[in-house]
Amino acid sequence: MKIIVEQNEIVFGKSLSISFQRTLRIPDDERVYPLPPGLGKFPVHKVEDYAAHAPPEWKKEGGLFVPMYQREALWIAFRGDRQKPHAVKIGIGKINAISGEPWDNALHDDPQDYVVCPVQPWLDGINAGDGYIRQFIALPLGEGATVEAQLSGKEESGGIQILVFKPQRSKLSAAMARAAKSDSEMFSGLESLTGALGIGAGGKMKQKIYPDPYGIELWNQKRYASVFVHLVNSEQYEELTGLKPPPTPVNAQTYTAAGLPWFDLYDEERGHLPATEKLRKVKSVKQIKGRKGIASETDETVDVKKLQVRKLRPRTFGKDKR
Repeated sequence: MKIIVEQNEIVFGKSLSISFQRTLRIPDDERVYPLPPGLGKFPVHKVEDYAAHAPPEWKKEGGLFVPMYQREALWIAFRGDRQKPHAVKIGIGKINAISGEPWDNALHDDPQDYVVCPVQPWLDGINAGDGYIRQFIALPLGEGATVEAQLSGKEESGGIQILVFKPQRSKLSAAMARAAKSDSEMFSGLESLTGALGIGAGGKMKQKIYPDPYGIELWNQKRYASVFVHLVNSEQYEELTGLKPPPTPVNAQTYTAAGLPWFDLYDEERGHLPATEKLRKVKSVKQIKGRKGIASETDETVDVKKLQVRKLRPRTFGKDKR
């Protein structure tokens, strides 16, 4: 499967693209917040285009890199063809974001450790169960607060890992027919690198991670596309590219006070994957800092009015932008 970067999207073949959306960092106050907005795509660059300035470790991994400010938040957007679904695994520091298990190159369904696109329109954080996630936020490696540090005991990889699996053509028609009967609503790092970032767990957000409607047997596990996305802070980004990263988004308090929209999704009829015990035990950045006696950034509660929450319908993802 060919991988290209086009308009800051990672395009896999002809029917799937993935982008990293800049967003508000929601408060880490144990409230469950609606979906924050997309505030534009993060820039995505190929390591090979900046090989002369890239660290040696990157040349082994290859892949792509994205700039983030420390403590900035992102969500992952999936855009695909309803007739050509894909299975997608997401890793954060080589920890599976859906199951909490160590990273590998196979799909598993007990528990399910992948999402199906375009069934899953986006992923904003690690699966925390009960219909919510904990937000992806960028953290410097070495502080011990990333999900990677908590679940593996070390911080060696950082970044985001992506695997994409195609369906087996001979099984696709039958699998889609079965899914249509049961569900009528189809949804159209590195220690030696200064500036490397990993992913930590932030505040709680209302979001379901959907079960695979087709079954694991559909996916061709012998052939897959793989990409490693390095995350770097603003200083490292300037050193590599000579470019300034986009300014960090407005905070959640200012955004909400201006009356701007948050989002919710009409998906009550869809199920969700329960969180594994490993991911349920992952602590947020605020919890870790509190346990260590370190003062955390101010995380003021945001009062999101019901009138500010815009409802999205599953069949309007291509038209109704978050």
